[in-house]
Amino acid sequence: MTEQYITDRDSRNSFRTAVKSGKFLITAEVTPPKGSDPTRMIEVALALRNWVHAVNVTDGSRAVLRMSPLAAATILSQHGIEPICQMTCRDRNLIAIQADLMGANALGINNILALTGDPVKAGDHAQARSVFDLEAVRLLQTITKLNQGFDYNGKGLCDGATQIFPGAAVDPQLASWSGLQRRFERKVAAGAQFFQSQMIVDFSRLEKFMSQIAVKFNKPILAGIFLLKSAKNAQFINQYVPGVNIPQAIIARLEQATDPLHEGIVIAAEQVRLARQVCQGVHIMAVKREDLIPQILEMAEISPQGQSVQNVATTRIALAEPLLRRNSHNTNNFHTRL
Repeated sequence: MTEQYITDRDSRNSFRTAVKSGKFLITAEVTPPKGSDPTRMIEVALALRNWVHAVNVTDGSRAVLRMSPLAAATILSQHGIEPICQMTCRDRNLIAIQADLMGANALGINNILALTGDPVKAGDHAQARSVFDLEAVRLLQTITKLNQGFDYNGKGLCDGATQIFPGAAVDPQLASWSGLQRRFERKVAAGAQFFQSQMIVDFSRLEKFMSQIAVKFNKPILAGIFLLKSAKNAQFINQYVPGVNIPQAIIARLEQATDPLHEGIVIAAEQVRLARQVCQGVHIMAVKREDLIPQILEMAEISPQGQSVQNVATTRIALAEPLLRRNSHNTNNFHTRL
């Protein structure tokens, strides 16, 4: 691998460039197809391309079988879309994880979100065996070694080091404050360069996390924003997504709305505005309605990327108290994917 090849490849990583520039970051999540036809995934991602800095490609989220995220991310990259390839430790042993990381790098998939992975029993193949040779922190440590030119065992990579830009998940709403701090600091020490959070409903807690823990490390935190489509959707999440506790006030707004989906868009836009005042970005999850993400961003007064992208330093102002009171709620979130 030549030095010119590495330089050219890195120059194409627009997400890394945006992170380093201090811009307010916007990412969104797409799901790989359950089958071999990527048409819908491509259409969804293309519609988001001018609105986001990168598109996350999930890796067997909730342990449900779908196309390899590495294959899906490569397809998106070929269509001019900057991917963040999620990689979990559930399905791969130590050899396979390193092989996939080197392969991703060679294919130009440089942004990797390191996750532990949801448990197999949560998905559609409960009889499958979990691997978990690693978890998220040790996966980040492995990526750091590969970037330094060594494999997990410390042996040199004779055909060149990787140039991976690693990120990690964080849950600012975790019940244990000391556990949250310890886990976050371990991920930073292991090499995480950016963080995407779980679904945020307690923005007071997010602000506390930013001001008391994250501020010391100068790593961008992207707040997870989830589009709620109805009160039933919110109640389903409360019941089946471990640890998530959507406030009753939000559920009531959805129940009372003439158009619950529109109200969900309004709520998501409010949360984007709150996040913009607290942290360096948002990660938007709008399962099966990714087409509404541009509307959410427009309502939050965010323009397409090519028109007006402000530096995060100009957007961090005092919290909007009415919105903060409206959305604040104590939660007890925990996902094994962290």
